[in-house]
Amino acid sequence: MTPTVLVFDLDGTLVDTKHDLANTLNAVLAQEGHAPVTAESLGHLFGHGARAMLCKGLELNGVTRPDDRLLNRLQTAFIDHYGANIAVESRPFPGAVEAMAALRARGFRIAICTNKKEALARQLLDTLDLSRAIDAFVGGDTYSNSKPDAEPVLGAISRAGGVPERAVMIGDSQTDIDAARAARIPVIAVTFGYTAVPVEDLAPDAVISAFQTLPDTLAALGLTP
Repeated sequence: MTPTVLVFDLDGTLVDTKHDLANTLNAVLAQEGHAPVTAESLGHLFGHGARAMLCKGLELNGVTRPDDRLLNRLQTAFIDHYGANIAVESRPFPGAVEAMAALRARGFRIAICTNKKEALARQLLDTLDLSRAIDAFVGGDTYSNSKPDAEPVLGAISRAGGVPERAVMIGDSQTDIDAARAARIPVIAVTFGYTAVPVEDLAPDAVISAFQTLPDTLAALGLTP
């Protein structure tokens, strides 16, 4: 039987990356002579890429219309700094490692579908010693489109050896839910991630507040290995 594929988002779902991302943003802002911003002021933007965070950081410093040339330069600096400091404070959310290992041992396949650049996603997971628990990686630049398009989700399922009819998305944001809907697969939302509104308001198929409840939630959705 074709295995069921669990497609996990990365930032805000499996790994809490906000502090390293905020620290990188502040390092880049400091190079431009700007004041630091707090992680709280960035809200849900941690899952939206470097450019969105840079725009918010500049806006909080009074720069409301940065041109593309400035943003391109700062984005390069951001990626360079982040790559060199990718897991100083970033850690898996409680129970994530144990849940993935247990589900994989039962026969589920594990895929990552993130809008983080694939090389950075792999580097983060390697640094945290999580890569061996992953069957497939898809980043924001792996395909022509990124989430909320269906292409990367379907690509992650295929790379993990699965089919959409036996797959589920697990994420923390509107982007993940919209991507799952576009791919026509169910979606489980976590409550502890980076979202502008409570995930319950986004109408996922199920909601979990801890990874310990993920196996029972999969069973309730009729998803078996």
